[in-house]
Amino acid sequence: MKKSVMTLVLLAAGLAAVFAQTPVNLYGRGAQGVNGVVAAAKPEASEVGLEILKKGGNAVDAAIAAAFALHVLEPNASGVGGGGFMIVKMANMANPVVVDFRETAPLASTDKMYLGADGKVIPKSTYEGGLSVGVPGEVKGLLYALEHFGSGKFSRMDLVQPAISWALKGVPVTVNLAQIIKDNFDKLVFYENGAKIYLDEGLPYEVGDTFTNPDYANTLAQIGIYGEDAIYKGKIAQAMVDEVRKRGGILSMEDLDKYEVKVREPVVGEYRGYKIYSVPPASSGGTHLIQMLNIMENFPVAKTVQGSAANAHLWAETLKLTFADRSKYMADTDFVKVPLAGLTSKAYAKALAAKIDLAKPMPSATAGDPSKYESGSTTSLSVMDKDGNMVNITKTINYFFGSGVVVPGTGIIMNDEMDDFVPTPGSANSVQPGKRPLSSISPTLVLDPQGRSFMVLGSPGATRIFPTVAQVISNVIDFGMPIQEAILAPRLFQMASGALNLEGRYSINTYEALKKLGHTVTVRGDWDSYFGGVHAVLYDYDAGILYGGADPRRDGQAAAF
Repeated sequence: MKKSVMTLVLLAAGLAAVFAQTPVNLYGRGAQGVNGVVAAAKPEASEVGLEILKKGGNAVDAAIAAAFALHVLEPNASGVGGGGFMIVKMANMANPVVVDFRETAPLASTDKMYLGADGKVIPKSTYEGGLSVGVPGEVKGLLYALEHFGSGKFSRMDLVQPAISWALKGVPVTVNLAQIIKDNFDKLVFYENGAKIYLDEGLPYEVGDTFTNPDYANTLAQIGIYGEDAIYKGKIAQAMVDEVRKRGGILSMEDLDKYEVKVREPVVGEYRGYKIYSVPPASSGGTHLIQMLNIMENFPVAKTVQGSAANAHLWAETLKLTFADRSKYMADTDFVKVPLAGLTSKAYAKALAAKIDLAKPMPSATAGDPSKYESGSTTSLSVMDKDGNMVNITKTINYFFGSGVVVPGTGIIMNDEMDDFVPTPGSANSVQPGKRPLSSISPTLVLDPQGRSFMVLGSPGATRIFPTVAQVISNVIDFGMPIQEAILAPRLFQMASGALNLEGRYSINTYEALKKLGHTVTVRGDWDSYFGGVHAVLYDYDAGILYGGADPRRDGQAAAF
C-alpha cells in the first residue's frame, strides 16, 4: 500500500462532509459567471473561448475557437491530424445533435493488414508509424459545426487566429506537458520531424520553456482562408499522404477527398429524473454511460457515501458487466448491427443489476443478451451560456503525439486511431475500409427534471472516459456535489475482469474493506491522469450562476464572465 494513501486518509463516513466544505475554486481550476463559461484542458484555450463569448459569439463559436487553440497548446492530444465527436444543444433546438468526425479506415485497409507471416500482430504496427493512421476528420467536423450551429458573427479566420497567435508567440511548457514530452522522447526522435518541433536541440523542453510552431500557424492560416479544402485537397493533403506512405501507411488522396462528417441522433437515457444525452457508435461511450447509470439506479447509491467500499464495490461490479457487453457488441453501426435499444434499456439494466452480489465481487463478467430488450491521450472542452446553449467537443489523435508521424512543413501530427480496431479478423470491431474504429469518447449533456439545460461534460482517458463521466454525474446527482468538487473526488476503474484500479486518495479503510470483500486492488497516483480529465459546466438556476469545473489531473482551467 503506497504511503500517500496511508497519509491522506479520508474516512469514508466523513468524505462527503470534507468535500462539502471545499471551496469551488479548489486548486484554482473552477470558475463561475452569469453569462458564460468555457472549461478546457488549458487555461489559455478557455480564455480564447471566453473572448469569443464576450464578443457576442454563441457556445459553438467559443468551443470551436477553443478547440483550435488546443491544437497548439496541447499538441500531444489533438489536432488537424485527428478526429472526435461533438454534442450540441442550442436553446432553440428540441433535441441535441451529435457531430461525428471520427477518423475512418483508409479504403485500402483489410482485416489482416496488421498480421505478419506468422499470423501474429506486427509489434507497434497499430499504434506507431504510417499504417496506424486513420483518415482525419477534425477540420471537417469543426467547420461543419461552425457552418450549421455557429452564430454567423465570426469567420473561420476569426476563430483560428488566436491559435495562430499562440503558435507564433510560443507554447508554455507546463509540468504536465514536459513529462509527456519526456515520456514520448523515443517516438519523437525516431520520427524526426516531431523532434524538430517538440525537442530543444535534441533534448526535452523543461518546465517554463516555450516553443513555437510556425509551420502549424501557416496550416491554420490556410484553414482560415480556404476552409476544409486546405486540408483535404491540394498541397497539404498531398504532403500528408506522402509522409504517411513514406512511413509505411496506405492513406490516399481519395481517402481525404471522400471523408464525410456524420450527423447523428444522440443516445438518450434518464437517471433519477435527469435526462442524459450522449454520443452513439462508433463511440461506445454514450451507450455504456447510460447502461452504467441504469444499473446503478437499481441501488440506493446516495446511502453508500462517495468514496466508501460499498460505493466502490457497486461501481466495480457495474463496470464489469458493462465492459463485457462492450467487448461483444460494440462497433460502427454503419457496418454492424448493435443492439442499442437493449443496451440502454432500463429492463435490461435491472436484469444485470440482479447479478450483483453486495457481499462479494464476481470474478469476471460475461456479456448479457440485450437483444431481447430491443424495441424496433484525447482532450475535452465544455461551453455553456446563460441562454442554456450547451456544447462539448471531445477529440483526439489517440496516443500522446499520435502515430509519431509529423508531416514536414505543416506541423501536423497524424493520429494512430487504427489502434482502436481489433487488429485481427472476426470481431465486430475488425478493420474494414471506410469503417470508424470503436471509441469510448463520451461528450454528454444533462437536462434537469424540468427539462432545462443543466450540465455539459466530457473527458479524455481512453476506456476510462465513460466510467469517469458516469462517476462525475453520480457525484452531482446522488451526492449533491458542486461540479468542481465532483471532478476532484477520487475515481476508480474496472474492466470485465482483472484488478480494480483506485485513485490514491481513496482511504485506507476503503482499500482494506474492498480487499476483504474479495477484490484485487491496484492503487494508482493521487491525482492520476489515467482517470481522465473532466471539463464541465453546470447551471444553478436558483442562483442564476454558471459553474465551470476543470480537472487538476490535466492542465484544465475554467474561465467565466
